[in-house]
Order: sequence, then C-alpha cells, then structure tokens
Amino acid sequence: MTEPQESPLDTAAPAASEQAHPWAGLGAERFQLLRLAPLPVDRHTGPRPLRFAELGRVERHDKARSLLRLSLRLPDQRLRPEQNLLEVWIDHRAKEVRFGPDQGLHTEPGNRGLGRFLLAQGIAWARQHGTHYQVEGAALPARDALDEAARARRDHCLQAQGFVLEYLDPLQLKARYSAPRVAALHEDWQADKVQTVDNLEAASMLQRADRTLHEQEVKVRKLEERIDSLRREDGTLRFTIACLVAFSLFQAGLLIWIATR
Repeated sequence: MTEPQESPLDTAAPAASEQAHPWAGLGAERFQLLRLAPLPVDRHTGPRPLRFAELGRVERHDKARSLLRLSLRLPDQRLRPEQNLLEVWIDHRAKEVRFGPDQGLHTEPGNRGLGRFLLAQGIAWARQHGTHYQVEGAALPARDALDEAARARRDHCLQAQGFVLEYLDPLQLKARYSAPRVAALHEDWQADKVQTVDNLEAASMLQRADRTLHEQEVKVRKLEERIDSLRREDGTLRFTIACLVAFSLFQAGLLIWIATR
C-alpha cells in the first residue's frame, strides 16, 4: 500500500550518474525510535492504533555532492525496498538539491504523518548544507491523483512543507512540485502524530511497561486464587445441599411410610 497523500515526491527519470554512484546502495548507520501516536479511525485508511517505528539514517559528503538517506522499518511488517525511503541529493557544484528517490516517496502505514516527518528531516538537513541552493522540481505521479481524498492529502503535505504545486491539465491529474530555494521550505512536521524517542526515554518506557506488567500479573494471580477459593466454597455448598436434599427425601419417605402403616 502506498501513501500518496504523504508520499508526494516523485522524480521523472533516474539520473544515470546517481544510479552508478557508490553511495546509491548505502544502508542505515544510525537509528532512532519513533512513536506513532494513536489517532481516530479514518474512513479512507482505517484504524490508526499506537505503533512504533525505527528511523534509519546515513549521510555522505564530498566536495561535489552530499547525500542523506532516511528509511523507516516497522516491527512484524515486510515492506518493499522503495517504501519508507527518502533521499536528499545535494549537488554543490550546481548548487542544487533534489528530493527522491526516483521511484517516489511511499510511506506505510499511510495517513500517520510519516511523509511530512521524512520531508521535514530532509529539509532540515538540506538547510544545514545549502540553505541558498535551488530545489530541483519534478513531476508528481498521476496515480496519486486518481482518488480525490488522496490527492488532497498529498497536496496538503507538499504545501505545508513549502513546496509549490502546478497542475498541467484541467482534470488535475498531471502536476509538478517545485520550490525556489531550500530556504523557502519548512522543517516542521505534525509532532502530535510522530514523536522521536531517545534511548533513555525508550528505556523508561520499557521499565514502566515491565512494572505495569508485573503489577497486572500480581492482580491476576490474586484473582485466580480468589476464584479457586470460591470454587472450593461452591463445591462445599453443593455437597451440603445435596446432603440436605437426600436427608429431606429420606424424612419425607419415612413420614409417608409411617402414615400408611
């Protein structure tokens, strides 16, 4: 599943020089935990429960170029290589910044704020290394505009980060994104949807969860003991009632026998 509303950037044709570049296959080197806040059920994308994700980061620099690659992984979920991936290439000679990858930015799960988060991280990094550089615009994939709601979310995501949209046809299927310079882009995101979690905070969360689990185990054990006690009392009461019923029947039979003598 793709998230066009938060996965808007899609360049036209891959640059051959970047395809052959030795940085093209770099894997993440630094990692950070992300918390995806629980949100109300969306009628288009379904339930949005509390989830956690791992943000991977790798960057490289030389005199000609700089690269930032961000990737997201979710526990117990297999994704395609092109999903949850954002690349920012900086050409220092041409003083130009390009957002990618070439196949487009697709995030999973959708409608959780991940698209804006990745873009904000990439923009913040680009501003550090070339705030006055130009932004290379590109075409947006038409498949993201087939659904009106998805197109609206995609456009809002882009415009919120400072990109300019231009539609090339009356049906608003063909569009391009652009920006005058990196300085015109915004590095904020929806912090109420996506929060970064440092190691100490993650350790604190695990400790609280372990303590809560232990307290729940104690409560469950006490309830089980109480249930066992009630079952024993119930068995005793049943036996007593059975004895009383048997004695009553005996007494009734004895009275009937005496009365008929």
